[in-house]
Amino acid sequence: MTGKKISTQHLAAFEAIRQHDAAGEERWSARDLAPLLEYVQWRNFVQVMDKARLACQQAGKEVADHFADVSKMVDIGSGAQRKVDDVSLSRYACYLIVQNGDPSKAVIANGQTYFAIQTRRQELADAAQLAGLSEDDKRLAIRNELATHNKHLAAAAKDAGVETPLDYAVFQDHGYKGLYGGLGAKDIHARKGLKKSQKILDHMGSTELAANLFRATQAEDKLRREGVRGKAQANRTHHEVGQKVRQTISELGGTMPENLPVPERSIQRVESARKKQLTKKTDK
Repeated sequence: MTGKKISTQHLAAFEAIRQHDAAGEERWSARDLAPLLEYVQWRNFVQVMDKARLACQQAGKEVADHFADVSKMVDIGSGAQRKVDDVSLSRYACYLIVQNGDPSKAVIANGQTYFAIQTRRQELADAAQLAGLSEDDKRLAIRNELATHNKHLAAAAKDAGVETPLDYAVFQDHGYKGLYGGLGAKDIHARKGLKKSQKILDHMGSTELAANLFRATQAEDKLRREGVRGKAQANRTHHEVGQKVRQTISELGGTMPENLPVPERSIQRVESARKKQLTKKTDK
C-alpha cells in the first residue's frame, strides 16, 4: 500500500468517527479514537490524553471544554454491555493528543496533519468570520495573521540557530520549496510575474495565503516541539512541513498553490481602497 493510500485511509477514518453534540459542535470519542491511533491499551492512551490536557491548560484554554469526561456502553459479548469511562474530545483536543502521540506511527503523522488543518480552518473562521467576508477581506485578515505568525516563526528559527538575514532567507526558501513542489521564493515571484519590489505574499489569494499560514504555524510548532537545533536541521524541518501541507492539499483534492490565480489587486491596493471607503464614510 502506498503512503498516499495509507494517508487517505486515515483521513477517511478520522472523518468516520466524528460526531456532533447537541450544539452541533464536532466531537470525537476517546474510546473510538484510541484504537484508530493504534493504542491497544486504554491506560496508555490515557497517559497521552493527560499530556494533551496539560498542553491545553498551558495554552490558557478551559480544559473541560475540550476534554469532557463522559461514559458509554460497550459490548462485552453475548449481547451484554457494561458502562466504561470515556472522554468527549473537541477537535482541538484531538489535535493536542496526536501532537503528543508516537510520531513513528503513520496514523499519528497523518492525524497531526488532519487535526491541525481542521483546527486551523476553524480558528480562522471564528477569528475573522471568513465565511461572510469578501475575497479581499479574507485576504486582508489572513495576510495580517500571517505577518504575525511569520514573526513567531522567525523567533523559533532563531532559537534553532537560524541567525543572520541570509540564514533566514534560506530557511524560508526551504519552506516554500516544500509547499510549492520545488519552487523557491524567486521562482514563485517570477511565476506570478511580479516586479522586483513586489512581495509574493501580497499577491496571493485567500486560499494560497491560508496554505502559507498553515505552513508557518506548523513549522514554528514543530521547531519548538522537537527542540530542533542547527540551521541544516531547521531547514529540513521547514521543508518537510511544506511538503506535508502540499501532500494534504493533494489528498483533499485542492489546487496546488503555484497553480492558483494571482489576484488582480495587491494587498496594498486593497488596503488603500478600504481606507478611502472609511474616509468617505467619516466625511459624510
